[in-house]
Amino acid sequence: MRRRYALLITLLALFSSAGVMALDLRNVTFATKGAGTVIFSHKVHISQKAMANDCKACHDGIFNIRKKSHFTMADMEKGKSCGACHDGKKAFPLKECARCHQVKEITFQVKSTGPTHFSHKRHVVASPDCGTCHPKLFAAGPNKRRTMADMKNGKSCGACHDGKKAFGIDKCVSCHPVREIVYKVKQTGPTHFSHATHIEAHQCGDCHTRLYPVKRQTRHVTMAQMEKGGSCGACHNGKGAFPLKNCTTCHPAKELIFVDKDAGNVTFSHKAHLGMYGCGDCHTALYAPARNAKKVSMKEMESGKSCGACHDGKTAFSVKDKCDTCHKM
Repeated sequence: MRRRYALLITLLALFSSAGVMALDLRNVTFATKGAGTVIFSHKVHISQKAMANDCKACHDGIFNIRKKSHFTMADMEKGKSCGACHDGKKAFPLKECARCHQVKEITFQVKSTGPTHFSHKRHVVASPDCGTCHPKLFAAGPNKRRTMADMKNGKSCGACHDGKKAFGIDKCVSCHPVREIVYKVKQTGPTHFSHATHIEAHQCGDCHTRLYPVKRQTRHVTMAQMEKGGSCGACHNGKGAFPLKNCTTCHPAKELIFVDKDAGNVTFSHKAHLGMYGCGDCHTALYAPARNAKKVSMKEMESGKSCGACHDGKTAFSVKDKCDTCHKM
């Protein structure tokens, strides 16, 4: 009888030590209303040295497996539920929220400036305490849309992005995407506007929205309007930036080849002429900016038309001589 009793005690001891291994340790998923999904791993927790495969460390003292109870973060901060261990001493503190709550990278669809990305990952590295923003600045779920004016008054992103705690909200391109723009100008060809180049010297607010709405507009601004201070002309006046008359800084100028079967092809070099003259010396008094299909004869040039306006033997060599300077036989 004693032998049987001793064997029974031994078997019970073996089963109790192996009981943890016999259990099906599953992950538990908690779906929170505004803070994403939380996955609790039994395997990770029970493998901790402090727990030593002892389920009783939590059950039923902290968690009653027979009773479904909901605990708030406020409860946990008072030492209940996860807060019994996650106090910053026994285990990482509750304020390191992203270690349990799955956070997403967020894209805001901003009509005027395009998709704007918010990275939880980058912000959590800078400030592991999610309480810095939640719920004081942002509710955990969807939030009311804030304007840039609101942010300048310290709301939303502006609470930190004030130029002291973090870069100021006037550094627009840190969040809002900017594109290199190509304007299709019929007369002068594609004209490039580089945001990257301009942002090196200016703030976005220097142009938007005083000179340009944030969203690209279809209205075309003429050179005459720019010369009166409109659009690019507000800065490109020779004081704030290079003057508008430096046309080739923005407008492409090509080397032109005129086909002449009789006297040989003629190459017109914009590059050579721009070393001596401004674009306005020829355009538009002598030539329209767009290439003209009408051919000008040598006789007309000798009368002061086209090239003959300068190549008169005084301003430049005459069209009557040095023919091989232009015509390549």
